[in-house]
Parts: sequence; C-alpha cells; structure tokens
Amino acid sequence: MAAIPGIGAALPAGEAAAGTLQRRAIGLCALVAMLDGFDTQSIAFVAPVILRQWGLATASFGPVFAAGLLGLMLGALVFSPVADRMGRRGVIVVSTAWFGFFSLATSYASSPGELLAYRFLTGLGLGGAMPNIIALTSEYAPERLRARLVTVMFCGFPLGAVLGGLLSAKLIAAFGWPSVFVLGGVLPLALVPALLAWMPESLRFLARKQAGPLTGVPVKQLFTGGRAAGTALLWVVFFANLLLLYFLINWLPTVLQRSGLPLERAIVGTVVLNAGGIAGGLLLSWLVDKRGPYAVLLAAYALGAVCVAAIGNAPAHVAGLMAIVFLAGFFIIGAQFCMNALAADAYPTAARATGVGWALGIGRIGSIVGPLIGGTLLSLGWEPGTLFLVAAGPAAVSAVAVWLLSSRIRPAAR
Repeated sequence: MAAIPGIGAALPAGEAAAGTLQRRAIGLCALVAMLDGFDTQSIAFVAPVILRQWGLATASFGPVFAAGLLGLMLGALVFSPVADRMGRRGVIVVSTAWFGFFSLATSYASSPGELLAYRFLTGLGLGGAMPNIIALTSEYAPERLRARLVTVMFCGFPLGAVLGGLLSAKLIAAFGWPSVFVLGGVLPLALVPALLAWMPESLRFLARKQAGPLTGVPVKQLFTGGRAAGTALLWVVFFANLLLLYFLINWLPTVLQRSGLPLERAIVGTVVLNAGGIAGGLLLSWLVDKRGPYAVLLAAYALGAVCVAAIGNAPAHVAGLMAIVFLAGFFIIGAQFCMNALAADAYPTAARATGVGWALGIGRIGSIVGPLIGGTLLSLGWEPGTLFLVAAGPAAVSAVAVWLLSSRIRPAAR
C-alpha cells in the first residue's frame, strides 16, 4: 500500500482508494449521472406533445434541441478546467444545483423562445457535471476495473433516460408536459444536500494540490507530452459519435411516431435504445478491461453502423424494429461509455477533468449538429431508409478514428 503524503487514506499501488470512500464517491456520481441523463433527454420525450399543442413545424424544434446541447458544450468546456484547478467536488455540487433549478424553471415556459433559453441554461449545468463525475470515478477506480467502474457509474445516464421515458409517458398523460420538467428539477435539488454531506474530493486531486501550487493552463496539457495527435483523434470520435447519438435520442420518437407508432410506443423506442446502451456498456467495458480498448471499440462502431442503417429498413412489426434499435444502442451508446473511460485514462490528474470535458465539449458540437441535420432532413421529407443509412456514416468515421488512435495514445502515467 502506498500512502499519499498529507492524506489519511492509503492507496493500493497504482490504484485508487478502495472501500467505503470509493463506493460512496462512485455511487453519488452514478446518481448525478442518472439525473443528468433524465434532464438531458426529457426534451425529446415532450417534443411531440409540444409540437402538437403549440402548432409548430417539426423542423422548428431543432433549435430547441440545439440550445440545450450548446449549453452542454459550453458547460463542459468552461467548468472542466475549473475543476482541475479548484477540485471536482465543488463543481459537481454547483452543476447539479444549477441544472435542477433551470429544469424546474423550464416547466413555466410558454413560448418557443422561453423554452430555448431555459434549455440552454439547463445545459450549462448538465455539461459541467458530466466530465467531473467521469474524472472523479476514474480517480477512485482500481486500474484493473477502471473501464467497468466508469461504465457502471455512467450507466446512470441511460438508466435515467430509461426511467424518465417510462415515467414521462404517464406524467404527460396525467399532468401535461410541464410535469416532466418539474420532476427533472426537484430530484437534483433534493440530491444537493447529500452531495454536500457525503461527496468526497478526489484523493488524487488533493495529492496533486499538496505537492505544490496548481499552476499553468490545463488545456495546454492536452497538446503537450506527445498527446496532440491522440487528443485530436479523441475529439473526432466524440464529435462523430455524439452527432449520431443525439440524432437518435432527439428524433427517434418523432420518426417512429411518423412511421405509425402511437406516442407511448414511440417514446419506448428511446427507452429501448438506452436500455441497449446499458447492456452494451457493461459488456463492452468488461471486454475493454480484459482485452484492451481498441479492437473492442473498432468492432463496436462497425457493428453499430450496420445496426443504425438497418433501423430504416426494419421489419414492419414492432418487436423486430425494437430489437434493431436495442442493438444500435448496444454498440453506439455502449462504445461511448468506453470512450469516456479511455479519455479519462489518457491524461494526468492535473488535466484529467479538462481532457474529458473538452472531449465531451467538442463532442457536443456534434450533438448540436445532429439534431439540426435531423430536423432539416425530416422537413425535406426524407424517407426513414435513406435517413438512417446516412446516419450510419458517423459510426463508420468513429471506427476509423479508433483504429488510428491505437498507435497514438497511451494511458497517462499515474
């Protein structure tokens, strides 16, 4: 056991702290991820209802999706370097309170402009929380289990979407669409006192802080020490994958409803997509810990491209369609989980939150572009077969970038 100077807890050599502190940190991060997932995807659950009630054209909702994702991007880019200088814990607490408050405020929106503004402000908090719960989990996870524990924690994100989708259909039917945002606001605000009481700071951050003053610009470290090419390729994977992922998340219910499914079953399509992501993340992360990330992720993105293309030509019956949607989530979302762990492992403690945050932030540009392109193509009357064939392209790009990454990036020294 190797002790970190000035910190009472001991660390296994080369590993993060084990035991109660580790479980508490990862468990609280998982709860934040679950609420983050619910609030990020809640707008997709209510979109068909708002479009109908407000008499809006389908394409007009693209900017609303994009506004939330723009907030996510800026939150990740701005708050992750703050966390590398000030600590993970405080940024997580503030971000959770922030997105809870503005989600609650969204329930009072009465026009597209107000809805857009509230989604942008909610996104700032969502984007600030995500890279820091990934960094904190990575820093508490033993190396031999790192991909799995980061994935298990991050499974809270699609789990929040799964539970949110199941609850949203019932809430909308009983209380109207604002009730979805009320729930999405009250739950994070209720979690904040628990985070203040029990969320620990990263031991690795504290050790780094006590070793000397935290100087320099964390963003610069993403491009020094031979990391420039690896950083650029990571950004390509995150951009392409999140473009595809958020196209599916935001427009799948609307496309399925247009194809003839009732609203409840259309929403279930997003639930199935995220359920596939949970299953894929757990299995793929286990394979990553056993066999390394590159071959596993290359295969996942290649198979994901095939499954996404197949959605538009799925069998006419609901069960066959949902099976293909499940497999698309299995490979696309599951691979994204593993990319989160890979990004966290690529950078040293002094730049870890920044590395993850900027990868996610650049990825959010893709997540903004995806829904905008989807809205435009739907407004042009594209058939589902053509739409999903084109949508498979980003998964193929991710596969190529992962192959190139295999010779460019190595785990950061710990």
